[in-house]
Amino acid sequence: MQDTSKEALLAYLKGLSFKTVLDAPSGGGWLTKALGNEVEIDGIDLYAQTTGNYRRVWQHDLDTGLPKNIGTYDLICCCEGIEHVGNPLLLLKSFWNHLNLDGTLVITTPNVWYPHSRLQYYSRGFFPGFPPLADKVHPGTHMHITPWSWAQLYVYFRLAGCPAPDIIEEPLSKPKYFHERLLSLPGRLYCKRKMTKAKTPEEAAYWACAGSEASLLGRHLTVACQKLE
Repeated sequence: MQDTSKEALLAYLKGLSFKTVLDAPSGGGWLTKALGNEVEIDGIDLYAQTTGNYRRVWQHDLDTGLPKNIGTYDLICCCEGIEHVGNPLLLLKSFWNHLNLDGTLVITTPNVWYPHSRLQYYSRGFFPGFPPLADKVHPGTHMHITPWSWAQLYVYFRLAGCPAPDIIEEPLSKPKYFHERLLSLPGRLYCKRKMTKAKTPEEAAYWACAGSEASLLGRHLTVACQKLE
């Protein structure tokens, strides 16, 4: 996760109120170092890294969801983890079940919808960052196996019982090259037409977000939703 994405996430978190945090996967512990001692933060990782100021750290495979006895949290962050998971729906349901009322779920992941990514998929059949894994499939390694766009995240969030996720703007939400804006025009016009024909507020909001610059042009996605009921 690039530093600019971390900074954007931390800026978003400053506007929230939370006392307990779950960092899954916790990786090198950057989140606990950034949040400091003002919150109680637990970590989960396949390798159970203990760096940082974690209250507790579990060694656990997120493909099986969260440990049942882990408790509930005001904030659950899954930073650069969901693209490594083969059972993302199970994991999202588990996150939601362990989130307190008025709590927030945050997911960060590479975005495969930006124009150069689509062109590479068209020419090779593989998205950038999601290479062919012939003779490289080794459970327990950091393989990128599940590519994501905002539209795909929407489907999985809704299937998990969550509301539609909002995109948190960050520097990587912007296009890297001017010509990418031109290449994204057909998609933006398509989403705009679909939005004008939407029959429900949720459908209209879906197409507005799907056709946004961050969705169509961003190289990285940071999304969040709140558990209001």
